[in-house]
Amino acid sequence: MKILIVDDEPNILDIVEAYLAAKKYQVYRAESGAEALEKFHAFNPDLIVLDLMLPDMSGGDICAKIREESNVPIIMLTARSSEKDILSGLRIGADDYMVKPFSPKELVARVETVLRRAAPANAEEKWSFDGGQLVIHPKTKQVFARKQEVALTATEYELLTLLAKNPSRLFTREELLESVKGLDFEGLDRVIDTHIKNIRQKIEPEPKQPIYILTVRGSGYRFGGKR
Repeated sequence: MKILIVDDEPNILDIVEAYLAAKKYQVYRAESGAEALEKFHAFNPDLIVLDLMLPDMSGGDICAKIREESNVPIIMLTARSSEKDILSGLRIGADDYMVKPFSPKELVARVETVLRRAAPANAEEKWSFDGGQLVIHPKTKQVFARKQEVALTATEYELLTLLAKNPSRLFTREELLESVKGLDFEGLDRVIDTHIKNIRQKIEPEPKQPIYILTVRGSGYRFGGKR
């Protein structure tokens, strides 16, 4: 599988490339936003590791441009550890984030996790809710809302299908975070809120009055669609 790593620090590129290449990934490198977009279009990578701070444009701007045409998984690297900066990256479509300095081994583990989430399911199946107003195809990982295909990131898709497979079950934010990130992930509860907001914008007829992903105040979320 092809991975594009984008960072303006050559030593970070060297280290990340070495670890990913050892896992048999085909690695492409970019040191600027312009080069990142050029290589994204040229090589169609399966995943992008994207630094937030680049010399010519922000990683956020690059992520937004890529999201206009692709659902490729994106892991954001950032030296900024504030909640505001992290949530900002997730709002524009990043699947995951890591704060510098980071462990290369942990980054490889995150890459493998995100790629597994993005991989097609094996079973042929279709889940239809509310008379076909929301349809999920697990094999192709396609989602249709009111007969229009919607583009979800790998993390958004995993959250939606987890809720949809367990209708009416209440999930706490901690349970959802553990499900999509893993037991060893130390993150913010608001990471889940941000992903849920993004999903609602894409699938709900009225995102401020959701019918599919319902908030249980003070507790978490549950799925409200009817099969």
